[in-house]
Amino acid sequence: MSRICLIEDDPIMGESLTDRFALEGFAPDWFQRGADALQALQRADYDAVISDVRLPDLSGEEIFRLANERIVRTPPFIFITAYASVERAVALLKQGAADYVTKPFDISSLVEKVNGLVGQPVVLPAPESPTVLGVSAPMRHLAGIAPRVAARARTVLITGESGSGKEVVARHLHRLAAAGDDAPFVAVNCAAIPETLLEDALFGHEKGAFTGADRQVKGYFEQAHGGTLFLDEIGELSAATQVKLLRAVQERSVQRLGSESLVSVDVRVYCATHRDLRGRVSAGQFREDLYYRIAVVELQVPPLRERPEDVLWFARHFLEEQARAAGEAARVLTPAAQAALLAHPWPGNVRELRNRIERACILGEHVALSAEDLFAERTSAAPAATESFGLPTLEEFVNEAERDYLQAVLARFGGRIGAAAVALGISRKTLWDKMRRHALRSHDSTSSSAGD
Repeated sequence: MSRICLIEDDPIMGESLTDRFALEGFAPDWFQRGADALQALQRADYDAVISDVRLPDLSGEEIFRLANERIVRTPPFIFITAYASVERAVALLKQGAADYVTKPFDISSLVEKVNGLVGQPVVLPAPESPTVLGVSAPMRHLAGIAPRVAARARTVLITGESGSGKEVVARHLHRLAAAGDDAPFVAVNCAAIPETLLEDALFGHEKGAFTGADRQVKGYFEQAHGGTLFLDEIGELSAATQVKLLRAVQERSVQRLGSESLVSVDVRVYCATHRDLRGRVSAGQFREDLYYRIAVVELQVPPLRERPEDVLWFARHFLEEQARAAGEAARVLTPAAQAALLAHPWPGNVRELRNRIERACILGEHVALSAEDLFAERTSAAPAATESFGLPTLEEFVNEAERDYLQAVLARFGGRIGAAAVALGISRKTLWDKMRRHALRSHDSTSSSAGD
């Protein structure tokens, strides 16, 4: 286990970094004063040092200089600095420092830098196949690290576009953390609650706290006691609410409106946003201390268009979901429908896919759903496959599947035969033969014959 020396006077950032590096399997020692850290560096053998440049007593530069003078083997130093002090950090690099990061920074990138310096092995549990989050590589990675995150992290930030599945990830972490217990999961869309009501909703109120408060009401923090509070669209909070949220997350206690006492809450806080929080921190629109408090672990959910392997997997999952709800056999997708799903850019992500499947199951007349069932806004002159009891024959299905898939791949590569053949794992000649059989045409002007 690699041992690191963390020198950071800010209590929120120091605690957040300590928690994250412990989660990653390091042994962090945290010091808020440079003099204490310098003494520790002379006593213990550290694998790396992470130090803020500005400290209340010794500066990061002084610690680095004195460590070089007093220690036989100075561990690699990574400095944390504000943008205005980048020139100082660059000067330290010239003096032998290993690297630096500027505030606000991504904690994961800092972890990667330290891993690169000390060679800390990252061992991830192998997820079951398929995972509950998807079959694509990014979602398998999330599923792989989820058990470790759920077991150790009390605060998690989940980022990604709207509809990409952030709440699904949060619920998965909750199930892992709860380990079968009937613990509450309370989901709150911060953007959907008016600012004037949000404080009351989060923290609750006492009887008589304001006109109409005829009884005591527990807020979402107390309702989630013993479980998980999921705060979606955290980036929309006002500055005043950010201050109160920071206090609640930091102290694990809340104060109801109209009360003078604090109520302790044992709750995991998972936050989500589609905003660039680090950009908002730089613009002064989001508190830096709150960002580092909630971003101990940051998980990014890629948009659906960047993980096409998940499209058909989710589609079949939603078809089965609709079948269970209706008490009927699950529908299937025609090859044309599958090709249309793969070719769609999915601006609404997984949420849009779910809605299209649900609508098609309600309005579709056949057991096999067509591309027109899924994308009713489109018009198609292509004749539908011959169907028997709503299903194409096996030969028709296989032929149509191959044709539509070839067409989708060619479209993705702009009709370039060479690139499409590589993606398909076949030779250019084989692709040409299949295109002729299916009467497909290419716009690849560089290939004029099957032998090219």
